[in-house]
Formats: sequence, C-alpha cells, structure tokens
Amino acid sequence: MKDERILKLAHNLVTRSANLQKGQSIIIEGTAEARDLIVAIVRKTYEVGGFPFVRLSEDRIGREILMGVSKEYSQLAAKYAKPLFEEAHAYIGIGASTNVFETADVPMENKNVHSKYFGRPIHIDIRVKKGTWTILRWPNASMAQLAKTSLESFTDFYFDVCNLDYQKMEDAMQPLKRLIENTDKVRIIAPDTDLTFSLKGQKAVICSGLHNIPDGEIFTAPVRDSVNGTIRFNVPSLHKGHIHDNVTLTFKDGKVIDSHSSCCSELENELDQDEGARYIGEFAFGVNPYITKSMYDTLFDEKMVGSIHFALGNCYDDAPNGNKSQLHWDIIQSHTPENGGGEVWFDDVLIRKNGLFVHGDLIKLNPEHLK
Repeated sequence: MKDERILKLAHNLVTRSANLQKGQSIIIEGTAEARDLIVAIVRKTYEVGGFPFVRLSEDRIGREILMGVSKEYSQLAAKYAKPLFEEAHAYIGIGASTNVFETADVPMENKNVHSKYFGRPIHIDIRVKKGTWTILRWPNASMAQLAKTSLESFTDFYFDVCNLDYQKMEDAMQPLKRLIENTDKVRIIAPDTDLTFSLKGQKAVICSGLHNIPDGEIFTAPVRDSVNGTIRFNVPSLHKGHIHDNVTLTFKDGKVIDSHSSCCSELENELDQDEGARYIGEFAFGVNPYITKSMYDTLFDEKMVGSIHFALGNCYDDAPNGNKSQLHWDIIQSHTPENGGGEVWFDDVLIRKNGLFVHGDLIKLNPEHLK
C-alpha cells in the first residue's frame, strides 16, 4: 500500500465519514477492482478497533441476477441482508463499474421490482435512515473514458477532488445554509427555464464529506406543492443504463405535467412508478471547485461547481417535504457561461449569476476560495 493518497482517503472515510469507534462494525461494499482501497479501509477499521464486513460485487453477475429477478427473490435478499444492515454502525459503498451500460438491456420492470423490494427496505429504510453511510467511486478506465481523459489524469483528478479540505468547505457553506432557511420564494432563470418554488420553513443540509465522496453540495427540499414552471436540465443524466439528454420538466402545483428527454419512454416509466415520482424531493447547489464538467456520473456531476440539481421522488428525512417515492433521481443544470448561464434569485435578490455567487458571504463558496 504505497500510494499515500489511498491511505489518506481510507483514513478520512473511517474516522471522519463513518466516525467509527472501538467495537463498532462497518459494511464495506465494492468490486474487486477497488481492492486497494477496500484493503486500506479494512486495515484502518481494525486500527480503530472496529469490525469490517466486506461484500464484493461484479457487474456481469449483478446484471444476470436482475435479468431473472422477481418480487419473491428481492424480498428474500432483503430478509438475508436486513440483520447485517440493522446491526452495523456504518456503511461504505464503493462503485467501480467497468461498463456503466451493463444493465441497459435489463427490463425496467425488473429494475423497479428490485428497487422496491430490496433497494428501498435495505438502502433507504435502514442504511439512509441510520445516517452513517458513505458512497464513493474507484477510478478506472471506464470512468476515465466517460470523463474523456487518460486514466492517469483522471486518477490524479479523483484524489484531488476526494481528498480536498472538506472542513474548510463546511465552514464556507454556513452562510448559505442560514440564507436558505430564511428564504421563502426562489426563482431559477436559465435557457428554456423559468421555475419558481417556496422554501418557507424548510431545513438546509450541508454535505461536506460524510455521505458522499467527492462531496460539495448543500441541499434542501421545496415545499411540495409550490413548484411551478419549466426547467431544462443541460447536464446529461446516466440513469439505470440510459443517457437522458435535455430532460425538460413542466410543473404545476408541484407535479410534473409534461416531460421530455432523449429517452422519453424510460423517463415516463420513472415518473409513473408511484405517486411521489412526479414531485420534487430535493433542491441543491453544487460547489466542488475541482468538478468543472460532466462525466456521466451523478455522484460527481451533482457536486459540479456552478450547478444546481433537483431530485425527482423521495425526499431525505433531514430535509423533508413529505414526498415519498421509491425513486430518487438527481438531475443537474449548470449555470456556467459555457453552458448558457443562469440566475438564482432568493426573495427577489440575485444570489448567484452564471455559476458564481454574488451575494455577501456566499462569495466564499466560489472556486478561488475553496481550492
């Protein structure tokens, strides 16, 4: 284990993100491709006196299971996993897909069944609600290809973005948190976008290296029935094996009443899976200064500097608006000049223009202050 960057990341994951203490157990999920990081996490877990439980996965095997999945299978899988997830203090999930389109030919019905009867009871009702969980990726050739760069360059970028000073970022986010929690009316203006909603009474949550690595967002949720207007998301969204370009949604009293994308039938299937899927469960700002362009990975793209994102479907318990769904799909809009620009208004005051904060202490969230 010669790469000090891996050791630093493992240390941060176990001691800061998981805050693991002596005698506590942790679930580590990932593929064998991420073995160097998994080994480092296991060693750090033992070092602090914890108990590591490793669950390895593989894309082709996962696809094969989904091809034949059923309600009965998913319920049984949840039954087997439930005791471990209920007892574990923390969870770290490491994605390292060699083919992000591996499940593209899996029937959507199968994906939805597994999401409803395994994903929701295990990963939402237990893992997310327990609060001590972290999701990240491991750099590989597939990710470098999507980012349109060499593996060496992508790996350097990966460690820059994952090992930045998240405490400094957290401190800089405090003024935006206070402003969100004292704002009523929000308006988003961008190309093919004019959207309004209310944040009255809503909580804001700072994300600075606890649940996601990389991190760099602050999120809340709009009042459920207050969203009105149209928004076009100019960042491609890779969702369940399909790339959605230019997702465009029109809302009336919180509900999606019209929708378009490059994958219209798949988009409609997602919106129709339950009542809450047509409502917004999250609104957020992305502020990570090292993430400057889309790379077809929501975990990175939603933290992109100069961006905002909304999530269709389920809200989070720590910033609730009452919307429940088995769907939680983050879709991103960039406001940087090269992407057409954009404005964010809070109670008729411009707070961000063309991806840069222009209001008071919020300026400290701009890239030159966070790098």
